[in-house]
Amino acid sequence: MKTPNDFFKPLAIGAPAPMRELPVALERTIHFFPPHIEKMCAKVPSMVKQVDVLLGNLEDAIPIEAKEAARAGFIKVAKEVDFGNTGLWTRINALNSPWCLDDITQIVEAVGDKLDVLMVPKVEGAWDIHYVDQLLAQLEAKHKVKKPIMIHAILETAQGVMNVNEIAQASPRMHGMSLGPADLAASRGMKTTRVGGGHPFYGVLADPRTDGGERSFFQQDLWHYTVARMVDACMANGLKAFYGPFGDFDDSDACQAQFRNAFLQGCVGTWTLHPKQIEIAKDVFSPEVKEVLFAKRILEAMPDGSGAVLIDGKMQDDATWKQANVIVKLARLVASKDPERAAAYGF
Repeated sequence: MKTPNDFFKPLAIGAPAPMRELPVALERTIHFFPPHIEKMCAKVPSMVKQVDVLLGNLEDAIPIEAKEAARAGFIKVAKEVDFGNTGLWTRINALNSPWCLDDITQIVEAVGDKLDVLMVPKVEGAWDIHYVDQLLAQLEAKHKVKKPIMIHAILETAQGVMNVNEIAQASPRMHGMSLGPADLAASRGMKTTRVGGGHPFYGVLADPRTDGGERSFFQQDLWHYTVARMVDACMANGLKAFYGPFGDFDDSDACQAQFRNAFLQGCVGTWTLHPKQIEIAKDVFSPEVKEVLFAKRILEAMPDGSGAVLIDGKMQDDATWKQANVIVKLARLVASKDPERAAAYGF
């Protein structure tokens, strides 16, 4: 970790100064699209209004023979589409791959000023972030990019989980982290082939019944521990935590349950790999109307957060005032992009 005196200094002469706080942005849905498929790229302009972030995927799910086409397709989309207040991200290939260097250098040169976040897969430690940080600074300086490109790490190896706090502290470019359950399962030697979600064999068996009847089995969340570690590291360092992919596109109920677990644990958004997951993510990662209206009442009753008040027979103090602030700030972000929810929230 760099010393505090040097932490916010640009790593290259002429590079933009690092941000001291994350930009305010709504990021409930990070929607992936494959840029090597022209028909999918043609849908991007209409998708801009439906999601919070559009991400051109260059890594997993892109065939080896299509890697260069995907990179070129992403650059073309980035140049031609007006993204407005919708985020533009890309997931590059892994740092040890033969495509990664060209991904970074060509994209920054062509569309560096339009790119908000560079998602880096399979981050193992702070050293991976340091490499990307230095390279981005050099490229930003060379191509006169005006704002720093942020880095988002995918947590998908056992070593990455072990080093999660050091990764979070590695650079002022750090935007946040996402859980990568499939690769993490392989790295850990977990006995599941599912992409996110639970497993029917992972659970807790209830105590034997006195009547000898069948014992209840309660399925548990395979990812609870990892999400909690990721959220702690992100929140302690001013970053954002995200749930990653949910691979069963036909099981909307399980998808919603997994997203809700992540939301309740502190994640601010999730990946959406299929259009049918977009509304699920919006519903889950937007605060409930009743919660927002009650939070607004807390803030109105305690304008400066001091003291204590009774609202509907329940005591509210500085701790609940802080919780209410979080909910109302998130609701205002949602309202800025969602007129229906804005009306329901009373904004």
